[in-house]
Amino acid sequence: MEKKATFGAGCFWGVEAAFRRLDGVLGTEVGYTGGRTDNPTYRDVCSHTTGHAEVVQVTYDPERIPYEQLLAVFWAEHDPTQLNRQGPDVGDQYRSVVFVHDAEQRAAAEASRERVQAKISKPVVTQIEDAPAFWPAEDYHQQYLEKRGLASCHVNLAAAR
Repeated sequence: MEKKATFGAGCFWGVEAAFRRLDGVLGTEVGYTGGRTDNPTYRDVCSHTTGHAEVVQVTYDPERIPYEQLLAVFWAEHDPTQLNRQGPDVGDQYRSVVFVHDAEQRAAAEASRERVQAKISKPVVTQIEDAPAFWPAEDYHQQYLEKRGLASCHVNLAAAR
């Protein structure tokens, strides 16, 4: 049985690449969710008028990889203390957010956020919200780094803490 998990952790290119490397992840798709406009474009989202976050939707096999392991990658791939930004990328589309698909994911995400907060002194600003409609990003954003032969587009901020 496959399940979905959806994460916003800044620019979706590097976050997608991190999830694609995991055994048990069946697929990834970058896109937009959490906003007020149906089927937004990248330009729409970057206008800061739609309220969408850049996200990675992960399709995974929970028998091969637990949701908690996906959460661990999410926390490692960004700085959850930066509000509406990640490094040089600024705007609400870069917010730290876990979009949950069921009560089990919500409980795991909340417990995980509490564990992260206990380890750091700055406030964790990561939101946990019910997953609304997901809108796939344009094709050129899908597997962006792989298409260009790159492994990453950013410094691992969590490791730098």
